[in-house]
Amino acid sequence: MTAFTRIVNLLLSDESGQDLIEYALIAGLIGLGAVGSSSALAGNITSAFTSIGNSLSSAV
Repeated sequence: MTAFTRIVNLLLSDESGQDLIEYALIAGLIGLGAVGSSSALAGNITSAFTSIGNSLSSAV
């Protein structure tokens, strides 16, 4: 039983994958921010092209 307890304590104190998880969380947050801002920007771009198209149609 002491060997099992020793193994569990070693696994609980092991922090070797902690940096990788932090980098993955940061990358996920950056990706989420990029998707959110691009969807908001898409509406503005669509309205700008619609306005340009209408102006060109009325000028012809």
